[in-house]
Amino acid sequence: MTKTKAKAQEEVQRLPREANGQIHAVGRRKESVARVYLTKGKGEFIVNGRPVERYFAADPYSHERVKQVALLPFEITGTLGRFDVKANLNGGGTTGQLEALRLGIARALLAVDPGYRSLLKKEGLLTRDPRMVERKKYGLHKARRAQQFSKR
Repeated sequence: MTKTKAKAQEEVQRLPREANGQIHAVGRRKESVARVYLTKGKGEFIVNGRPVERYFAADPYSHERVKQVALLPFEITGTLGRFDVKANLNGGGTTGQLEALRLGIARALLAVDPGYRSLLKKEGLLTRDPRMVERKKYGLHKARRAQQFSKR
């Protein structure tokens, strides 16, 4: 398979898909993966079978963080409360999962209206954050933390 064909195939896989009135998109951040299903509705938000506030309840500021991070694509496009979100999250921690959810929602909104692309792109919501945890190296405490130097 040529490079251009492989790249085109990869591009098709990243695009949101629509089936049975649902729009499906995937968002990733760090080790987290969010599979997002968007349907027209009243703004119901279900994550892993639970309401979003209950899913992120371990974090004391979860309600505010969900509003700030995950609902940002809806606020920017002016579609808050017009779609039901059903998401499956796995891997990573709270921050990674919220940001993966945000990317998945932003990608799904593109399938609703391609005109949202300029708004979402301007806010940087369509770019996958490539930063990952650096691996631990042999002979070091962490990725870069070396042993303490002793002069005497």
